[in-house]
Amino acid sequence: MSLKMGWAEVDITPEKGTKIGLAGQFFERITDEVESRITITAFALESGNDKMVIASCDLVAVGNNLHKLVKEKVEAKYPELKDKIITSAIHTHTSYVYTRKGTDSGSTLDVLKQMLPEGMEYKPLVSSEKMLDPDVALNFLVDKITEAICKAWENRTEGYYANAFGRAAVGMNRRVCYDDGSAKMWGDVNLANFEELEAGNDSGIEIIYTFDKNKELNGVIANIACPSQVVEHRSFISSDYWGKVKENLRKHFGKNVFVLGLCSAAGDLCPRDLIRWVNPETPINDPNIHRENYIERRADPSMFDVSGLKVVGRRISNELISVYEELDKKELKNDGILKHETLDMVLPLRRVTIAEYNDAVEKIENYIEKNKGRAMNFDDNAKMHIYAGTIARYDFQQKVNTFTEEIHIVRFGDIAIATNPFELFLNYGNKIRARSKAKQTFLIQLSCGADGYLPTEKAEKGSHYSAYVSSGVTGHEGGDILVRETLTHINGMFL
Repeated sequence: MSLKMGWAEVDITPEKGTKIGLAGQFFERITDEVESRITITAFALESGNDKMVIASCDLVAVGNNLHKLVKEKVEAKYPELKDKIITSAIHTHTSYVYTRKGTDSGSTLDVLKQMLPEGMEYKPLVSSEKMLDPDVALNFLVDKITEAICKAWENRTEGYYANAFGRAAVGMNRRVCYDDGSAKMWGDVNLANFEELEAGNDSGIEIIYTFDKNKELNGVIANIACPSQVVEHRSFISSDYWGKVKENLRKHFGKNVFVLGLCSAAGDLCPRDLIRWVNPETPINDPNIHRENYIERRADPSMFDVSGLKVVGRRISNELISVYEELDKKELKNDGILKHETLDMVLPLRRVTIAEYNDAVEKIENYIEKNKGRAMNFDDNAKMHIYAGTIARYDFQQKVNTFTEEIHIVRFGDIAIATNPFELFLNYGNKIRARSKAKQTFLIQLSCGADGYLPTEKAEKGSHYSAYVSSGVTGHEGGDILVRETLTHINGMFL
């Protein structure tokens, strides 16, 4: 059974002078400065009667609306790709703000505006006229992702592949637990009350190398448990550490080699070692990053800056090169079973209690009262985001009990691929990998939609950002269903 593979890369970097809003932080950033170019990379695979196309996007997330619009455009041109399209985001915080919608479409800004008394208004800190309109950005991204997917499909030819495994220390746990049972993302560990990091990390890299019909390397697929957010607070356009990985691999293998970066289960991970904390090189507009009792450490360079990007990029690319050099080129494969299932998985909505709702209303009302006499702005919305999100969820749950997510399960040879639309906490990924019957399991988070964090029960009890009820549409009950259903379908393909 021969297989066909195709690659494509489409540049989405805005032209000089076109300023875009940068998504992923609680403060406004608008820029046309480019640290590294941002792209859409697509990989197409056909074997036997089945097929798959994966698009990796240099975005913070692929919204449910963006994924749906891309599918519609691609399937109109290539009906055979119906339910065979996977979109994913590397989760860089230095790429486009665009009109994005998820399952829980309640806007926290709308909640805040509705609670403002007569005569009190909301004003953006920066005029929206100075940045690319989010609706225009959405349409642009739909066209570019569609273009990449279609090109990859059109470019498919017979070739070979080899799957492999590597290791690089990249993702570290970013939630700190204290002796009163509370937890905090980016919490200070230099306190007597520090107990532990909430969970572990995953240094493994799942790898596929692809080759043309002459057995020349033409692509690398790497699945890494760490979001691309080294320079997440900075005000420039960047593909984060994946930009450095691509640059390094192309220097070594040649400029025509494609690189598909896929983020594994890493909702509670980041590129920073919280124990060996190294301060940012310049100040950052985030109170959680400030350290009162900072002790200088001999450790990594700042993982908030380009110096950190270079180190992470080098670690990953060095490992990908090293593993490649150890491959037995005589054992490259040009066939393999391909089975691709698309599931409509029903998950429970995580609910707000009446007490949580009343507390959120009180918090916002008190905040508004203290700030009467001035307009509200982006910073105020950020400060009230959690409470506004709680109110939006309370209203939403009056109408909705469950929701449906698009999940893809793929078998390719001895490889399993499973997607989810969440910032999935590591322990769920560990459960899937540990019980998967595949020899190698690729997990792709923030895929085919974006519905927030999916925390563990322990994280929910510890609370704080990423585990608040409004941080994601489902909780640990939904996480347990996701694990069970994913395993049922993976293992059913390997009977």
